[in-house]
Amino acid sequence: MERTIATTIHGRYLVAPANTAEGLLVGFHGYGENAETQMERLRAIPGSDRWAIVSIQGLNRFYERRTDRIVASWMTRQDRELAIADNLEYVSKCLDAAAPASTRLVFAGFSQGVAMAFRAAARASVIAVGGDVPPELDRAALSQIQSVLLVRGTGDTWYTKEQFSKDAQRLEECGVRVRAIEIDAGHEWPADPAVLGEFVATT
Repeated sequence: MERTIATTIHGRYLVAPANTAEGLLVGFHGYGENAETQMERLRAIPGSDRWAIVSIQGLNRFYERRTDRIVASWMTRQDRELAIADNLEYVSKCLDAAAPASTRLVFAGFSQGVAMAFRAAARASVIAVGGDVPPELDRAALSQIQSVLLVRGTGDTWYTKEQFSKDAQRLEECGVRVRAIEIDAGHEWPADPAVLGEFVATT
């Protein structure tokens, strides 16, 4: 008989404070990446030096085979609903520790991290690069999101053009302000983050 049990686990996140923070920019890395990877991306966004930055690392750590580098993922199909609940509680604790509830929030996810950004984004804005809107989020949950920058590389075979269009339409139907753009790239973070900076500045 299969059973599950709750336990305590320690997560890891990085913080880059700002002297006069305009808000909190929160990052979620992709599969097989780590908090350092997403922190580097966020710090490269124009104007991000005026924001406090938090890069949260997935709880499921493992060794990258080729380099022995420690990387992480957010979840697998196994016990999916329990993993979602654990991750949301984890993210909430990171945010409580990093900033007051009144802080302006922008969540930025890449690939697998996009789903986490959307799940945690009540009353926040979202930068979503190369990942789809989680299917379990209903209209009530999505309608709490303020605005979304949806980004897809034209050569991305993982996040298809069809799914990209469906996500944009789904968000718009929920009353979310959406800017959907395609860039000349594959399944990757934009090499030129200027458009991300424009979105953050106007959030």
